[in-house]
Amino acid sequence: MPPHHRISTGHQGVDAIVDGLRIGDNVVWQTSDLADYREMVGNFVAQARMDGRRIVYIRFAAHEPVVDDMTGIELYHLDPAPGFESFASTVHQIITREGIGVYYVFDSLTDLLDRWYSDLMVLNFFKVTCPYLYDLDTVAYFCLLRGKHTFSTIAGIRETTQLLFDLYNVEGQTYIHTLKAADRYAPTMYFPHRVAADRAEPVTASEETSRLFGQVAGQREPLDRWRTLISDGSRALHDGDVAEQQRIADTLARLLLGRSGRMVALARQQLSLQDLLAIADREIGTGFIGGKSVGMLTAGAIAASVPSLARRLEAHDSFYLGSDLFLTYIVANGWWREWMAQKTEEGYYEVGARLHDRLAHGQFPQAIRERFLRLLEYYGQSPIIVRSSSLLEDNFGNAFAGKYESTFCANQGTPEDRLRAFENAVRSVYASSMSEEALTYRERRNLSTSDEQMAVLVQRVSGDHHGELFFPHAGGVGNSHNLYVWGEDIDPAAGALRLVIGLGTRAVDHLTDDYARVVTLDHPLRSPFSLEDAARYAQRKVDVLNLRRNALLTVPLTDVQSLPMDWSLFLSLDREQLRRLRELGRSAPITPLTCDFAGLLHSEFAAYMRELMSMLAAAYEYPVDIEFTVNLSREGEFRVGLVQCRPLQTRGLGDAIEMPDEDSGRAILRAAGGFMGGNVRLPIDVVVLVRPQAYLALGQQERYSVARELGEVNRALAGQRIMYIGPGRWGTSTTELGVPVHFAEINNAAALVEVTDPAADFSPDLSFGSHFFLDLVESNIFFIALDQAKPDALFAPALVTEAPNLLASLVPGTSLEHVITVARLPGLTLYSDVVSQRVACL
Repeated sequence: MPPHHRISTGHQGVDAIVDGLRIGDNVVWQTSDLADYREMVGNFVAQARMDGRRIVYIRFAAHEPVVDDMTGIELYHLDPAPGFESFASTVHQIITREGIGVYYVFDSLTDLLDRWYSDLMVLNFFKVTCPYLYDLDTVAYFCLLRGKHTFSTIAGIRETTQLLFDLYNVEGQTYIHTLKAADRYAPTMYFPHRVAADRAEPVTASEETSRLFGQVAGQREPLDRWRTLISDGSRALHDGDVAEQQRIADTLARLLLGRSGRMVALARQQLSLQDLLAIADREIGTGFIGGKSVGMLTAGAIAASVPSLARRLEAHDSFYLGSDLFLTYIVANGWWREWMAQKTEEGYYEVGARLHDRLAHGQFPQAIRERFLRLLEYYGQSPIIVRSSSLLEDNFGNAFAGKYESTFCANQGTPEDRLRAFENAVRSVYASSMSEEALTYRERRNLSTSDEQMAVLVQRVSGDHHGELFFPHAGGVGNSHNLYVWGEDIDPAAGALRLVIGLGTRAVDHLTDDYARVVTLDHPLRSPFSLEDAARYAQRKVDVLNLRRNALLTVPLTDVQSLPMDWSLFLSLDREQLRRLRELGRSAPITPLTCDFAGLLHSEFAAYMRELMSMLAAAYEYPVDIEFTVNLSREGEFRVGLVQCRPLQTRGLGDAIEMPDEDSGRAILRAAGGFMGGNVRLPIDVVVLVRPQAYLALGQQERYSVARELGEVNRALAGQRIMYIGPGRWGTSTTELGVPVHFAEINNAAALVEVTDPAADFSPDLSFGSHFFLDLVESNIFFIALDQAKPDALFAPALVTEAPNLLASLVPGTSLEHVITVARLPGLTLYSDVVSQRVACL
C-alpha cells in the first residue's frame, strides 16, 4: 500500500481536519479525561474492523480499558513494574512478531509514571517504539494526560510523532486542536475544531477562540514525578508522618537500589529515608545507582552505626549517574535496535563488538551535559574518579572485578577541558559494558540475558595535595577472611590487607612490576618473607595524580619520599641493604629505607581494620572484600575512607580435609603453603602443562602464540575440570616472567598452578594469584604458587608429559606440541588443607 494512502480515524470530521491518517502514523492524543481518548479509540477500532485490519491492544495501565469491545482484537497485558528496558523490549518483541500493517492502541503513557517515576523514561519509551511502528507501516494511538508531563517530555514526543492532538471537553463540547501533522497541510488545520456528530468545524472567530483557550490554557510546567517524590519525602520527614515516610522510603529503595536480591535487602535494612533522599538529590538522571554504589553506601552506613568505627571514618560526597541515563544515551544516539539485537544469541558478541565501539563515541543530550557541568562546578578542581556501578556488579556471587572501567580525572584546566575529560570517562565506562571480557564473564555466569544496565559512581578522590601531586597517604584492599595464610598460627578469620602508599590502584590491580604489603591482621607486623627477601617484595612505585600534567602517573617511591610527610609510619630502615653495603665495604649516600608500614601497623590501625571488616562481614553474613584509603590528619591521626565493599566468594571455609599419602610416587605436585581457595578435594579431568624449558626457549612472539593457543584449548575443554600448570606468572604482560594469557583464555580452569624452574635458572617471583585474584576466587578456581626452590616443594611434570598429548585433537594444525601438553590422568585429585597448609595433587 503506498505511503500516501488515506486511512480513516472512524470520524469524518476528524479525517477532514488532517486530511485523514497515513500508513505509518503514530497518533498522540493529549487530554484531561480518558473518556475523551476512549471515544476516539472507539471510532478508530470500529473503522479498523470494517476495513478488516488486525488490531492489537497493548494494555499496561491501572486505569479502565480504553477499548470496550475486544471482539477480534489481540490483547497483550504487560507489567511495566520491572522497568523501562524490560517493558520496552517486550513491546519491541511484540511489534516484531506481529509484523507489517497492524493497527495498535496503547493505554495512557502517563500511567507509566506511577511505576517509573521518570518522565525521561516515558519519553525514551516513545522514542524507541514510535519509529519502529512507523517502519512497519502500522498506525498507532497513544494518550497523554495533560498537565502531568514536563515541557521537555511533550517537546520530545512532538518531535518524534507524526500527529499530536490536544483533545478538550469544555462545557460538554469536544474540541480538537492539532499541534503537529507531519507531511500534510490544510488552511484551517491548526485552528481548534468543534466536534459534533460526524462533523468537525473550525473555530476561527477570535472571541470564541479566546474564550476556549482561556478556559483550558495552562503555562505552569508540572514538576517531574521524580522531583515530586523527593519533595514529598522531605515533607514527610519534616511533618513526622511515619506511615508516609515508610511508603516513600520503600518506593525510593525500589527505584534506586534494585528490586530484589540479598544485597538490596541488606541495603534497605541499613539506609534510612534521609539516606535515600540524599542519594536521590545527588543522582543525575533516574534509575538504579548500581551495585558498587549500593555496596559503598551500605557498608558506610554499617560502619557509621558503630561509634568506635565512625570516629575515624571519612565522609563522602559522591554523585550517581542513574542506570536510566545509560539507556537514554543509547536511545539519544539511535542505537536501541542494536541494543535489542545484542540480546539475541546470534548478536551477543557480534553486535556487542559494534556497540563497544559506538558507546565510546556517542553524544550526550544537552540537558545532561548541563547537569555534568553542575557536578564539576560542585567538585571544583578536586580530582574525581568515574567508576562503573552496573546493576549486577558487586553483588553476592558476581563481583565483576576488573571487568568494567574506572577512570581517574585529575580535573584540572578550563571548565570545557574538565567537561570533555569527564564525558570521555563516562563513555569509557559505558563502552566497557560491551567489552569482550565482560560479555564472556556474563555468559559464563549465565547472565547473558539479564538486565545489565550501567550506572556510574562519581567519587571525590580521597587524598591531599603534596606539591603538584595528589594522593592519599595509603590505600589498599582488605578481605575479612584471609586468603593469604602462610603459617599454622595465622587465623584466617582475622582478615588481611594489601596495602600501598598512594592511590590504592597498585593494590587493586596487582601490577606485575611491584608489590603491595600483605598484612595479616592477627599478626600485622609479621611478613611472609625473610629479612633477606622482605626488601625485594616491598613497594617501589607509587600511583599519583599529577595536577600540573592533569594525569594519573606512576612515579618511583624515591620521588615522593622528599615530600613533607611522617614517613616513619610507612618506611623503615632497610637493614639488609645496610648489611650488604657493609660487606662490600661501601657506605650508603642516603639512608636506605624499605616500605613496610611498620609505624602505621604499630598504631591502632590494624585493630581498627580488623574490627571494621568483622562488623561488615557480620552484617553481610558473608566474608567481604573492601577498598579503602588512609589519610593522616594534621594531628597525625589516621582516617579511613571506605570506597568499596562487596561480598567475597570463598569455598571450603571450616571444612576439614584428610590429606592423602603424598610420598606414594604418584604426586604431580605438593607444597607447603602458597595456595588459595580454601580446603578442597577436587577431581581433575585434564591437565594442561606449559613445559617450562620448552617455553623459555621460545622467542617473545612465539610466547604470545602459546597464550592464544591456550585460549583455544580452554574453549575446547569447556565444562571439564582443568588444571593449568605453567612457568612463572599467569597473566603477566612481561613474557620473560610467565605466560601472557588473558583471564578469558584460562577461565574454564578448576585449578591454576604457577611453577619456578631453578634447573633452567627460571625463578621469577610468583604472583600468588594477584593478576586474576578476584576472578579466581569468585570463579572457584584454586590457585597454587609452587616455588621448587623451597624444601617442601615437589613438581613431577614427567607424569604429565609421559601421557598421550591430546593437543592436536583440540587445536588442529598446532605447531606447539613440544611446548603444550594436554593429558588425561584418571583419578587425579587436588587436595588442600588450610590448617596444615598442605597442598598436593595425585
